[in-house]
Amino acid sequence: MTILACTCNRTQPIDEAALARALGEPVALHHALCRREAAAFQRAARDEAPLTVACTQEQRLFAELAEATEGVPPPDVRPIRFVNLRETGGWSRDARAATPKMAALLAAARLPDPEPVPTVRYDSSRARLLVIGPLEAAQALAERLADVWQVTLLGTGGALAQAHRFPVLAGRITGLSGWLGAFTLRWVDDNPIALDLCTRCNACIAACPEGAIGLDYQIDLQACRAHRDCVRVCEAPGAIDFAREAEPQQAEFDAVLDLRPAPAFTQHALPQGYVHLPPGLDAEARLARLWALRELVGTFEKPRFFRYQQRLCAHARNEQVGCQACVEVCSASAIRGDAERQRIVVEPHLCVGCGACSTVCPSGALTFAYPDAAHQGRALKTLLATCRAAGGRDTALLLHSQGAGQRLLEDWGRAARLDAGVHGVPARVIPWALWHTASTGLELWLAAIAWGASQVWLLLTDEEAPQYAEALRAQMAVAQAILHGLGYRGEHLRLLQARDARDLAALDAEVRSLAPAQGVAQPATFAALADKRATLELALDHLIAQAPQRPADDVVPLPATGAPLGALQVNPDACTLCMSCVGACPAGALQDNPAAPQLRFIEKNCVQCGLCARTCPEKAITLQPRLWLDARRREPRVLHEQPPFHCIRCGKPFGTLKGVETMLARLSAHPMFQGAAAERLRMCGDCRVIDIHTSHEVKITDL
Repeated sequence: MTILACTCNRTQPIDEAALARALGEPVALHHALCRREAAAFQRAARDEAPLTVACTQEQRLFAELAEATEGVPPPDVRPIRFVNLRETGGWSRDARAATPKMAALLAAARLPDPEPVPTVRYDSSRARLLVIGPLEAAQALAERLADVWQVTLLGTGGALAQAHRFPVLAGRITGLSGWLGAFTLRWVDDNPIALDLCTRCNACIAACPEGAIGLDYQIDLQACRAHRDCVRVCEAPGAIDFAREAEPQQAEFDAVLDLRPAPAFTQHALPQGYVHLPPGLDAEARLARLWALRELVGTFEKPRFFRYQQRLCAHARNEQVGCQACVEVCSASAIRGDAERQRIVVEPHLCVGCGACSTVCPSGALTFAYPDAAHQGRALKTLLATCRAAGGRDTALLLHSQGAGQRLLEDWGRAARLDAGVHGVPARVIPWALWHTASTGLELWLAAIAWGASQVWLLLTDEEAPQYAEALRAQMAVAQAILHGLGYRGEHLRLLQARDARDLAALDAEVRSLAPAQGVAQPATFAALADKRATLELALDHLIAQAPQRPADDVVPLPATGAPLGALQVNPDACTLCMSCVGACPAGALQDNPAAPQLRFIEKNCVQCGLCARTCPEKAITLQPRLWLDARRREPRVLHEQPPFHCIRCGKPFGTLKGVETMLARLSAHPMFQGAAAERLRMCGDCRVIDIHTSHEVKITDL
């Protein structure tokens, strides 16, 4: 292992010897590695040993140097790892105390890459672009994109150019759906003028006495008084036909450029290949979006970010809808419920990989696949263990996105370097980039506390959808209730929000104001597992074992919103033990007893989805969000039981006394269940058949 560190022209203090002791590896310290000491990088790059460079500022330069240097293994054989120490702490006001954090970041960088996952493919190689909007603007942009795209226009007013430069559609849009390479436009062509036949001679415009025809060659039927002067002057056969019926039309496109003020899609995360360019957008943003659009022709792949296990899903059972957390939180409208198949459906082409669905999923039916929970847990555990071994205390994890969150962190570090009023990232705070901030949830946060973190903070920017903040706060409220209920003092979880560099001063002040919270006395050693509930149970076991103070009744109440743990209360006066709830439970928390009329419950398995309560015909079940600390939460216990009803003919037990009494009461007024028929309801199935057969034979004999 080779580790190259650089003080960046002596602007950050790095303790070479302390880092080497913490990592158990030699650390070569430089002051201008990307300039006059670049030869040291080239020598290290030729070696086949794993190489880590503590600089991301010049990552591209180092990659080019490696490619140009003879004897350097290719990246697929020996990748070079790059770590940001400068903005994450080296430029902080307490940078000299940041050695444990630096060691942690270097150690985590050495971890292997996540396991590859299946990919999702987009094919836009046919290069069909639809531009929607005012015709003048649409045509001007089409001219600039025509070298890359085959452009079709759909005008929303304005003047159409005289020359037939691009195909033009007309009519009323009724639907737009899809993604890059597979957009479907649906519209109704209700214009009497056929634009493909129109020569744009403008004779119709000049002849119309009401001025009902515009330069977009659309007829305003509200203003038209049926003089039909336009038809008489038109020399193109069939170009104007008022008898033409409005017909639904459909066309396929690979990408869409929308110039209208409001986008065609209402979700926060717009589909891949849909570019919204509203009026008033600043020049820089316009240029960025148009440039990105030019790069979208071809075939592309992205990871399939999620895994779904229907057997664990608490969305629906027995035609009842329970949990809809993933559907409600998805910012890309990629998830929908399928009532017929009793499951949810995720469209992978719309999924943007935020992971929010897996965060709010109580059962683990939806899991974040790339990187998976085991990989993310390994990284967090490595960060915390290395920092602690190097002398770090009261460590707070600051989780942020790789996009806007990373840029904000870099701005924060630079501000601390140049602005005396900005402190920078404190030495006890370890920033860690995630694919998306919403991709971790309750189980990994509590696992991090169990592994020795004092706090876990999440940094949100404008990149995240508004519903993410709401969902994450609900999850944090549950986690904090558990920790407070176990006697851990302080605020362990916090949602930090900053739009951009303008909010850095407030972010800097907020972070500095957060005092360390009480953690575990002895860090846990377990590893995060692929199964969400299994990881959560491991974290809870350790936190309970280390709890500073357990509640007297061994019960920690949890918030009603978002709690994936809890018990059930059954009203014994209403429950008939029909066992509908057992069939509805997706987690195996509710069970019957073949040997006796009992409803049994394993509290550890309950995800509080509410399907049992919705399914119960007697409305006898109430959810009770809580964490029960007793070991019996893993064992079946009886929620309700009743004496069996005995057959009035043979004495064999069947059903329950309450169930049979309820059935008799409900059917007492029914004409089909009177006299002997009512008595048969008190018989077991065998005796009922015998009684019917015997009664039938008696009637035949009487005849």
